[in-house]
Amino acid sequence: MQQTNDQLVLICGESAGGKSASLHSLKNPEGVMYFNCESGKKLPFPSRFKEYIITDPLQVLQGFDAAETKAEIHTIVVDSLTFLLDMYESVYVIPATNGMQAWQEFQQFFKNLMQNYVARSTKNVIFTAHVQSTLNEASMTLEKKVPVKGALKANGLEAYFSTVISARKIGVDQLKDVKNDLLTITPQEEAVGVKYVYQTSLTKETVNERIRSSMGMWQAEEVFIDNNCQFLMDRLNEYYN
Repeated sequence: MQQTNDQLVLICGESAGGKSASLHSLKNPEGVMYFNCESGKKLPFPSRFKEYIITDPLQVLQGFDAAETKAEIHTIVVDSLTFLLDMYESVYVIPATNGMQAWQEFQQFFKNLMQNYVARSTKNVIFTAHVQSTLNEASMTLEKKVPVKGALKANGLEAYFSTVISARKIGVDQLKDVKNDLLTITPQEEAVGVKYVYQTSLTKETVNERIRSSMGMWQAEEVFIDNNCQFLMDRLNEYYN
């Protein structure tokens, strides 16, 4: 029986919402194994991560196995899950002669990644993912979620994570009443009028998003914090351990 991986998180957000940038704060960056699934796009900061450009989705599975043999690796980052699954479609589904079987294998690839490789990993695991707004025809509301094709669409990718954080940019004026130890607005942010944040829990304006975390992980006043991934990992460690 495998223990659950408590240090597992999905960081969602729109393009240019600060998902990748928030990784800059991770401690001991030499111990981060970073899987770049976005065509080798450079990180928005100079990193000392062990970076690997993924050109075949199966390389990510190999990477999880390799990480388990390296004591110095403490964190695995997959950036992004959205592009990883798009890559699987391009590499394995579109060229397939049996489309139905290929889509079944697409679904099994993701389930195998999560239920076997991620579940048995002894490392911190961070996924990023892009979101888009989709009409829920049953309730006639716009939902913001990670898009995915095939049978995985029914439950959604977020269902595999107990911690789903939203990375976004927000007007500084919207944060004037938010006070907590994890939120600092710099003079530059004041001047520009925009701050990149993590949203840790739902608000009445975001009830149709899939942000979630375990009960009591965040205080009511911590709905917005700095987009600092180390803050997030520290809180996960504090909460579970």
